Amino acid sequence: MIIMVQENTEKKVTFNIDKNENFSEWFTEICSKAELADIRYDVKGMVVFQSWSVFAMEKMYDFMEKTLQAKGHEPVWFPALIPEKNFKLEEEHVKGFAEQIFWVTESGLEKLEEKLGLRPTSETAFYQMYALWIRSYNDLPFKKYQRANVFRYGTDATRPFLRSREFHWIEAHCAFATQAQAEKQVRQDMQTTIEVLTNIYGIPLIFFKRPQWDKFPGAQDTFAADCFAPSGRVVQQPSTHLLSQNFSKPFNVKYTDKNGKEKNCYTTCYGPAISRIFGSVIATHGDNKGLIFPFEIAPKQVVIVPIMWGKESDEKVIKKANSLYKQLNKKFDCTIDLTDKRMGEKFYYWEMKGVPIRIELGEKELNENKVTLFRRDTGEKIKIDFKLLKKEIQRIGKDISRNLREKANKEFESNIVKVNSFDELKTAIANKKIAKADFCSIELTGEPCSLKIKEATSATVRGLRMDKEEKASGNCVICGKKAELVTYIAKQY
Repeated sequence: MIIMVQENTEKKVTFNIDKNENFSEWFTEICSKAELADIRYDVKGMVVFQSWSVFAMEKMYDFMEKTLQAKGHEPVWFPALIPEKNFKLEEEHVKGFAEQIFWVTESGLEKLEEKLGLRPTSETAFYQMYALWIRSYNDLPFKKYQRANVFRYGTDATRPFLRSREFHWIEAHCAFATQAQAEKQVRQDMQTTIEVLTNIYGIPLIFFKRPQWDKFPGAQDTFAADCFAPSGRVVQQPSTHLLSQNFSKPFNVKYTDKNGKEKNCYTTCYGPAISRIFGSVIATHGDNKGLIFPFEIAPKQVVIVPIMWGKESDEKVIKKANSLYKQLNKKFDCTIDLTDKRMGEKFYYWEMKGVPIRIELGEKELNENKVTLFRRDTGEKIKIDFKLLKKEIQRIGKDISRNLREKANKEFESNIVKVNSFDELKTAIANKKIAKADFCSIELTGEPCSLKIKEATSATVRGLRMDKEEKASGNCVICGKKAELVTYIAKQY
């Protein structure tokens, strides 16, 4: 039996900062108040990830790794140090990361004969070993991945999760016999991103083919997803790169075909940055009360709050609460709040922490043989018979995740604006929107229209949309020449 309960409509705000009015301060405060990350570590751009964020990110890793493994990827662990000579084998790659590498030059009291780089990414580590591991066409496709932390001295403006000098990710590296097989892998990587980030984490995004001047150093083509933050900036999500033979040739990653002929492999790489994606979960779903998590990746899915008034019945309430905890924790990630805080404080605390479902249990509930359930996403309360509790938590959990996805998708689409002139483009960017515009070309390095956009608005061309074909119908909004394509423009973190 389920009974609807009238919820108090009084607006209770945990923060003095409005998320949509000042996202930057809101994000900083929620990271601190919810104990997600501590920025006081004494290396700029490197933070301590605290337990609440790690609980969620471990679940996020699990979903991503299981999806990769189901598609033929196998895990490996590589060293964090890469010899300098490895970086020099692919010219574009070394130029692209030259200013971002942390170098290790000493060991104890001795100078090293060769500098060692803390990995900014691991192509130059993986392919050294692929040259040893891959021998025959029978070894292909060869699909490995690792979960690792990487280091990039690439930015002065740092922000926990969204932009830092150390981040935690998965990188997958694949080798194939043909270019067509490599291209198919890139498309599969895009689908993996949708399956996990959008369908499970609830993050709406668009995959773009990046302009040639914005591709991964050493790639033939780069494809990257963008999501949106209330600051009006996009956050890059997983990117997948068609490397072709740009790394396999200098690293001698070869196989022998059926005719005994030796050929270079075609390679791809894919990089879901779990810590950055977690930042996007915060940005996408949180509100002015704090965090909101999809049920599947919530650090704790259910919190049991015994309602006690200093009566003799409190002992029975606590006993029943502990019994419920033991039952539910076998199926869900649960916690129980037995602190001596006031009831309102407990409620606000767990709402701020983003726990999807709160169970309220007091003397009244015991007498009715029911519990009260509170939904973090809608603020709705319902009463549930004890015997229906597990089934209803499962149902409500799925509905919370569905509701968050639908709300996020609607918000994402509302922030894309079609513009027909340079003035409209500048207005859209000033209004914290993603601009969709007819454009002349984005394939040439140093494209002057893109440079003009960046100079005028600080926004960048994100690329060509990959999930659907869009044809230009007019002239380029910058130079006025006949448009060749439709592109998207936004500021980025």
